[in-house]
Amino acid sequence: MHVRCLDRLPDELYRDVLARMAELSPVVQALPPTAALVELKGALRYHGTGADVYRLGQLLRVRTLTRHGFDLRIGIGPTISVATTASARIPAPAGVLVVAPDQAAAWLAEVPVEALHGIGPRQAGVLHDYGIRTIGLLAAVPAETVQRLLGGRAGRLARDRARGIDPRAVVPRALAATATVGCTFARHALDGADVRAALLDLVVRLGRMLRRRGQSPQALTLTLTFAGTGRWSKTRRLPEPSAHDDDLRIAAYRLMDAAGLQRGRLTGLSLRGEELRDAGTVAQQITLDHSREARLVAEAAVDRVRDKFGAGVIGPAAVFRAAS
Repeated sequence: MHVRCLDRLPDELYRDVLARMAELSPVVQALPPTAALVELKGALRYHGTGADVYRLGQLLRVRTLTRHGFDLRIGIGPTISVATTASARIPAPAGVLVVAPDQAAAWLAEVPVEALHGIGPRQAGVLHDYGIRTIGLLAAVPAETVQRLLGGRAGRLARDRARGIDPRAVVPRALAATATVGCTFARHALDGADVRAALLDLVVRLGRMLRRRGQSPQALTLTLTFAGTGRWSKTRRLPEPSAHDDDLRIAAYRLMDAAGLQRGRLTGLSLRGEELRDAGTVAQQITLDHSREARLVAEAAVDRVRDKFGAGVIGPAAVFRAAS
């Protein structure tokens, strides 16, 4: 089963959809940023003789719709490539399309060749130039010809998938151990109060995201995007894994200082927490810094206020001044 979520789905919602998939089957392969694969063979045995793949797909749709208010496009087939091709053929916004194993060849035969999983625009253009416009025609062309047109390995893969052959298995894989937040500037910006306020806002957003997920990063990466095509990125390891705003802010500001912007014109910033660990497994260093302890207590209280009234109701004064 190949599942497509909404474009630009927030990370926390994507993770929750993955959790809903794990309720159906223990074999879930995350395909960030908004897709996933689910192995259903074992799930059918688990859910009993009355279950079928179409009902499991609809069950996932209903659970996601009732919990989050958005729907999914779900393709189900005998191979990864058939399921992925099927999910892309479902009209937006949602639906379930099942391609049975004994119908896969016939179904693929009528699909445009550019819709085959793994075929890019350039490959489709080459095939169109030779009159190969459907997957059925691609499957009928001799293997040597397809390899000559698309290249050795790419040609073999394309022809095999056109014939419904794809030996790949769904490999359980969680999301990569990172969390990212970013922003763009309406106008080119120089390092100054507005840029520092934007960076502080990213720190607050990242910290809240990590604390809600119960994770702590061991490292922080700052990426700066400049006018034109320039980018600058640098990573800094934290003294110990932490998702607290103070610790993230210190590391982020040091990264910004290391950039030495001078007159560089910025168009965007992104901040990424890396090497994430379960916060419950991180040893807490004993400290006699009472002011830090007070800030951590205040941070927990602020998180509760945001959870109840929204993220924008409270935050650092510098961020609110920059927004006003």
